[in-house]
Amino acid sequence: MAEQWTTVIRPRRPWWDIDIKGILEYKYLMYLFVKRDFNIVFKQTILGPLWYIIQPLVTSGIFTLIFGAIAKLPTDGIPQPLFYFAGSALWGYFATVMATVSMTFQSNANLFNKVYFPRLTVPFAQVGSKFLTFGIQLVFLGVVYLAFVLAGASVRPTWCLLLLPVIFAFAILLAVGLGLWVAAWSIKYRDLTNLFSFGVGLLMYATPVIYPLSLVQGKWKLLMYFNPMTGVMELFRFALFGQGSLDLTLILVTVLVTLVVFCIGLMLFSRAEQSAMDVI
Repeated sequence: MAEQWTTVIRPRRPWWDIDIKGILEYKYLMYLFVKRDFNIVFKQTILGPLWYIIQPLVTSGIFTLIFGAIAKLPTDGIPQPLFYFAGSALWGYFATVMATVSMTFQSNANLFNKVYFPRLTVPFAQVGSKFLTFGIQLVFLGVVYLAFVLAGASVRPTWCLLLLPVIFAFAILLAVGLGLWVAAWSIKYRDLTNLFSFGVGLLMYATPVIYPLSLVQGKWKLLMYFNPMTGVMELFRFALFGQGSLDLTLILVTVLVTLVVFCIGLMLFSRAEQSAMDVI
């Protein structure tokens, strides 16, 4: 009878070989990471989950004042509070996932040095833990949305509402993919994380978060098509409010660029994790 081994030591695998089976085997570990992050965030807080409503609420209030009342930017007929809250909530989730994934090696160096497990479980767990707070914001958005509808606002959900899981999935893939790029490169170049944080702030203004895509014309609109979050944001608003761009070209570019960024990010991370602890 052949012996059954509980642990198998293999030679270093090629950097393009992603251990998907190993990641799935550690799904309970990802659950523990999500639970840990949830407890850290909400332990010993006065307002608890309300913080994650207050943050986008204050942000959307500032956007409404500056870009709506003062700059008078159009919102394609969507009530300004809804327009800005929806945009800031989705962008906040996207940016937070990117930032936490990009710090995977630095934030978990002590743990990585002590025990082996598939390193990709940490970025994927971050997706789940951050989605808990994003879910709180979505519930509040639904309440505000219903209040505006009852008040007579001309916004109605479309059939694309059924595609919200797909829309969120592409936002997640893009955020994780970009975060993995930075995580892999920042092992040797530590100041890359600072540059990345600055770039994320600028990227928001190259994404239709505080303005609709219909406001952009000419060559600038063409350039924005190559920003995958443009398609994600426009589809999100179209699904919720019936306003936005349902452009086939924009959708195809979003899908293609997102998948390319995510796949390259996985390979870069897989290559970097094999020597990351020797450098850090």
